[in-house]
Amino acid sequence: MDRRSFIRIGVAGAATGIIAPKIVLAGSLGDKISNNNMAGGLYYTKASPGRWAKKAGSHSPIIQKSGSGIKVVTGHPMKQGKHWIVKHVLLDENFKFISENIFNPGKDKAAISKFSLDGRSGAVYALSVCNLHDSWLSVLEV
Repeated sequence: MDRRSFIRIGVAGAATGIIAPKIVLAGSLGDKISNNNMAGGLYYTKASPGRWAKKAGSHSPIIQKSGSGIKVVTGHPMKQGKHWIVKHVLLDENFKFISENIFNPGKDKAAISKFSLDGRSGAVYALSVCNLHDSWLSVLEV
């Protein structure tokens, strides 16, 4: 990844984390996952980063509604052999598996996934898995 791409992705991730936290952790759904006993231990959220408090901005997945689906972005560098996002996992409102996107840090320059919702409504959860800093969860009401 060249320097400009890295800076662009970093700025986009930071800006989205500052501007759109309500979108990422929508009201009571965000409270539900961040106040859960598993938050900050089994998985992390921006509000409950546990031991990774300094990593929340670049590891929390950002979920955006996009047409008939959603786009999940994790503003994290993809450094092959060192530090990268392994995959995004999409879960329904009951935390049941919908789909996943596995990344290849040698080919994927950014951790961006697009998922079809197939007419779903309600909460969808996105899990971003880092090879060093565990799993991060965000939610969006669709």
